[in-house]
Amino acid sequence: MTPNRSILECVPNFSEGRDPEKIAAIAEAIRSVPEAHLLHVDVSPAANRTVMTFAGAPEAVTEAAFRGISKAAELIDMREQEGVHPRIGATDVCPLVPLYGMQMEEAVDCARRLGTRVGEELGIPVYLYEYAATADYRRALPDIRKGQYEGLSARMQQPEWRPDYGPAAFTPASGATVVGARDVLVAFNISIDSKDVTKATYIADRVRERGFVLRNGAERTRVPGRLQKLRAIGWDMGDFDFAQGSMNLLD
Repeated sequence: MTPNRSILECVPNFSEGRDPEKIAAIAEAIRSVPEAHLLHVDVSPAANRTVMTFAGAPEAVTEAAFRGISKAAELIDMREQEGVHPRIGATDVCPLVPLYGMQMEEAVDCARRLGTRVGEELGIPVYLYEYAATADYRRALPDIRKGQYEGLSARMQQPEWRPDYGPAAFTPASGATVVGARDVLVAFNISIDSKDVTKATYIADRVRERGFVLRNGAERTRVPGRLQKLRAIGWDMGDFDFAQGSMNLLD
């Protein structure tokens, strides 16, 4: 990668973190595109999730993303998958991030072309999010992922939650994939000195921008969180034998 060329980054999250052979095969599919450079592979057995980061020329990165999604659909069966991280598909989310020499609008175009191919050629339902979203209520990833894989079939039957591309019917083996264009995101987890996930959830609810819903009988009040542009959940992270707050800083 040279500084006088446009550089696009892709950070797909695959719903597999326990089978080294499957993870290696997905990584090899990404590496098979010469100008897409695989930079990092982050594997979490407890989350049963692998995050891969690669970057390069926009067309190469978009092609590598398609090959990674295709290989994941071939190898991962969501009917057998489980893990603590929210997810709706074999490739749960595939964000494109413009790093150098390109505008967000160009990344959006790449995301929409990628989504079209995934829907048409692989038969996987695709939702667009962040800057590529087709409606404001579908912009945030947690809103699209609400109910997770287990609730996806019923959700797809709602007219407002029909996918942007691909079949409008539930695909049990692959689930659905969320594709979009976003800014640089910083993901980090903080362990607490406890295995009690309710404590981690309590903290996450109060620091994240969306806050939490306070229930008083039938009355419900949303209490905003303390930190803008922060998303957070609490989970039991068996990889470290602690409960954690898993956080994404969006800006």
